[in-house]
Formats: sequence, C-alpha cells, structure tokens
Amino acid sequence: MVLNNIENLLEKYENGETTLKEEQQLKHYFLNETVAPHLEMYKPMFDYFLVNQQEQYTKEIPLKTKRSFNYKWISVAAIAVLMLGVYFGKSYNNDLGTYEDPQLAFNDFSRSMEMISKKFNKGASTVGYLNEVNKGTSTLKYLNEIENTTGIIFKN
Repeated sequence: MVLNNIENLLEKYENGETTLKEEQQLKHYFLNETVAPHLEMYKPMFDYFLVNQQEQYTKEIPLKTKRSFNYKWISVAAIAVLMLGVYFGKSYNNDLGTYEDPQLAFNDFSRSMEMISKKFNKGASTVGYLNEVNKGTSTLKYLNEIENTTGIIFKN
C-alpha cells in the first residue's frame, strides 16, 4: 500500500502537482535505506536535493557599491573647454569690407563678377557634350516605335 502511494506521489511530483507535505513524504521515503528496486533511480535525485538544501553561501556580500571614477569624461570635458576657449578667444575683426568711395566699390565688384563669369563659362563649356547625349536618347524613341509596330504585326 505504501509503495503504491509513493508511486502515485512520484507521478504527481513529475507533473508538478504535489503539495509541500507530499514532497516531504517523498524525501523521507527516498532518504531511507530501503527503497523499492524499480524506484532506485529517484534516490540520487532526492539525495542531491538534501545536500543542496544544506549548502550555504559563505562569501560576504558588499552593501556599499564602489564608485569608480570614469576618466573618459575628463577628456571629453577638457576638449569641450578647449573648444570654447578657441571659439571665444578669437579676436573678431569688425571690418566688413565696406568702401568709402563708390567708384572703388564698383570697380572691385566688376572684377569679382568678371572672375565669376569666366569660371562659370569654363564650367558650362565642359558640359556641352550633354546635348549629344540628348540627341542620342531622342533616337531611342524611334526604337520604341519600331517595337510597337512589330508587336502589332506579331500580335504580342
């Protein structure tokens, strides 16, 4: 009768349906020297549970966390201070390039516009080949028309 009860408890234990009291009965049974031969395979498992239950953690747990200083942020702060020093340390020149003489201003403006015009014309002359590309793409339209007519002929 006891063996039948232990087998039922083992089945419930494997399904996770036992109570704490039933688990204590199983532990007590398997800790005895006399265990049924067909249940011997469960004995090492319950022995392990007993040994594991008696183990204790003996290392000391620190309650205060050590504050480690992060030196990476010092370099970031130093770079920020250096950049601010360079930015605000510049001496600003308030000369905006204004002219007192209008004729001198006009002459300087004319020279600037002439230089811009020369550079622009030089750049525009190098893209003259694009007109040839446009002519080539226009001839491709004729190929599309030929494809349409062959489609009509062959009834695609």
